[in-house]
Amino acid sequence: MGPELTVPPIFSPIPPAIHPRHAAIDAQTAAWAEAFSIGNPELRARLVRHDIGTFSAMILPDGQEEVVSILADFVLWLFGVDDGYCEESDLGHRPGDLTAVLHRLLRVAQNPDTALLATDPLATGLRDLRARISRHGTHGQAARWIDALREYFFSVTWEADHRRAGTVPDLNDYTLMRLYDGATTVVLPLLEIAHGYELQPHERDHPATRAAAEMASFIITWDNDILSHHKESRSRGYWLNVLRVLEHHHQLSPDEALTTAVAQRDRVMCLYMRLHQHLTAHASPQLHRYLASITHFIRGAQDWGISSHRYTTPEDPADLPTTFSDVPTDSSDQPLDIPVITWWWSLVPETVGRGYLETSGTREAPATPSRLAAPA
Repeated sequence: MGPELTVPPIFSPIPPAIHPRHAAIDAQTAAWAEAFSIGNPELRARLVRHDIGTFSAMILPDGQEEVVSILADFVLWLFGVDDGYCEESDLGHRPGDLTAVLHRLLRVAQNPDTALLATDPLATGLRDLRARISRHGTHGQAARWIDALREYFFSVTWEADHRRAGTVPDLNDYTLMRLYDGATTVVLPLLEIAHGYELQPHERDHPATRAAAEMASFIITWDNDILSHHKESRSRGYWLNVLRVLEHHHQLSPDEALTTAVAQRDRVMCLYMRLHQHLTAHASPQLHRYLASITHFIRGAQDWGISSHRYTTPEDPADLPTTFSDVPTDSSDQPLDIPVITWWWSLVPETVGRGYLETSGTREAPATPSRLAAPA
């Protein structure tokens, strides 16, 4: 069992938001999980209590309801892969075998009619997701979703190799792996689809836009590591988390590792807000919308992280915050000492201001439905 840690209020300059149909979306996702038998019965029973529909409603508070539901079902499906294949089965300790299974799933996403995994519930669920994505999005958006799914699969097999060997990657490798194994990039095409536009390649592929998406992935996954540490450190098997990486490779105590991880995510959050300000100054309406959705994604992950039973673990309560901080613990404009991401800092002019730091103190987290009552 891991150490008891008290997580402080997390710095968040982003206001909360939620789709007005969140309750219906959450109920629909629970029904979808049952209809497609995602995971074994025990895993499925856990997942439908985790307010995943509410999470998606926070990511896309003003998106098309049908696409918010696709995102919710897809996030639950991802947990079916991550929990069921990678963390809670022997397959997660056999990277070669895991790679083979994930490649078959990838082919199902590419060509749903292919004669593979005909009786596998995850493949059946994936076929349904692909059909709905194709119905609401373009061929290009479906292709980018599949490409991002490949990135996710590639990264979880890397993690499986560490799980097999019982090793802990260094901070640089862990950061690179975490940009993808958190499945954040697989969500990005759905941000466009939910609002009925397609970002032009010259904007989506611009280094600054790509950096903004990577920063969001960093913040979301670091927040997830911080908020899920209690749950993960009590697992019976191998677990991997930035706090463990910092303890193992930097000889930090658990409290020191927590303080360091919080400072790292705060510095990147400050950089993200400056880059967001810089990009929106000359962005098209579509890029404005895309950046707004990424920003909702960051805050939605924070609100869900402090409220979902997945991380609060009521049977063994985690000491998580119920407020957010207006003040970062680290607002330095110097790059973090993590080589794979230092290029981000070259993209923000020094003249870009810091208006979001003008307030101070802490504020209550929103009284989201997932904090008030878990679904039945």
